[in-house]
Formats: sequence, structure tokens, C-alpha cells
Amino acid sequence: MLKHVGKMKNNGARIVVAYRTVPGDHKSALVIGTGNLGDDYHDDLMAVVQSAEGQQAYELAETLAVRKFRDGNNMLQWFHSRGHIKKVPTEGVLMTPTVQSSVSLNELNELIAKDKGIPVEELALTDGKGKVVDKKDTTPPVVETKTEMTPAELRSKADALFKEAQVLRKKADELDPPKKKSKKVVAEGE
Repeated sequence: MLKHVGKMKNNGARIVVAYRTVPGDHKSALVIGTGNLGDDYHDDLMAVVQSAEGQQAYELAETLAVRKFRDGNNMLQWFHSRGHIKKVPTEGVLMTPTVQSSVSLNELNELIAKDKGIPVEELALTDGKGKVVDKKDTTPPVVETKTEMTPAELRSKADALFKEAQVLRKKADELDPPKKKSKKVVAEGE
């Protein structure tokens, strides 16, 4: 299962979701289209997405803010300054954590908010100091991240990811129930 990857419902364009919601606009997300990136930039981005750090990030932009491309450019700043980060409606994004499963981003946000016991409007990240970024500001929020987590923080994050995975699995099974595995009977002496 791979977090942060999806495609646009209207045209199937492959994307990486930098922010699942935008402060002050929970019905929008910030995404990065992967189709128009040069090979090196695409490969570097996907390496971050697939990394343990990228998969553990609540929002991928947290990781992109502290990672660099092989040419030394900060990833999040590079994507933003070159217009690769686009604001799109969450209902227009289909998250594809596996080849066999998908879920609409707006539905995923609702599930995550329900699991956290908060309204969807509160899912957006803050500026790292607890202050929600001004909704008129079109630049992505700057997120302060710690370089090391305590064992308790790691366990807490693991528990949250496990719960999120369970919710996604249940939703996927409701949409497309898994096929029952039949046991193969082997005759004695074969």
C-alpha cells in the first residue's frame, strides 16, 4: 500500500498529493502532476514518496519541505516556484494506494477526520506553530518537522497509520469484496 499517490478522475493524470486539504478550504487539495516532470525529478519525487519517511508523513509536503533533488534544490520550493503544485477539488482526486483499490480523496478525508474525531475542516496543517495558515495565502504552508522521533511518537504514528490502513481496507472490501481462497485438495501419494 502506497500513500500520497493517485490520479485525476477527469483525465486519469497521475499525481502525488502534497496536501490532502488546504487551510480554510477543506474541499481542495494541493497536488503535483508527475507526467510533465523530467526523468530525474520524477524519479527523485517517487523515491521520496516510496521512502519510509514519505510513507510515515501525515502530508507528503512535510517531507518534501526538508528533502532535496539530486541537483541540490529543495523539493517543495522547486515544485512551487515552477508551478507544479496545483489546487484541485478533493472530489476530483482518486487515491490509488494499490493497483486493485482506490478511494476518492474527499471520502478518504472524511474517514480520517472521523477516525481523529474532528471535522474535515480541521484536517489541514498549520504553520508548525499551531496557527492555521491564512486561507488567502496560495503558497503551501511551511511545516516544521523534527529530524528524530521518540519511541513513543513512533509508536503513536504507527498506530495511526495502522488504523488508517484498517479503515481503507474495510472501505475497499465494501466496494469490492475479496474473493474467497479455495483450498486445493491433494490426493495422497502425489
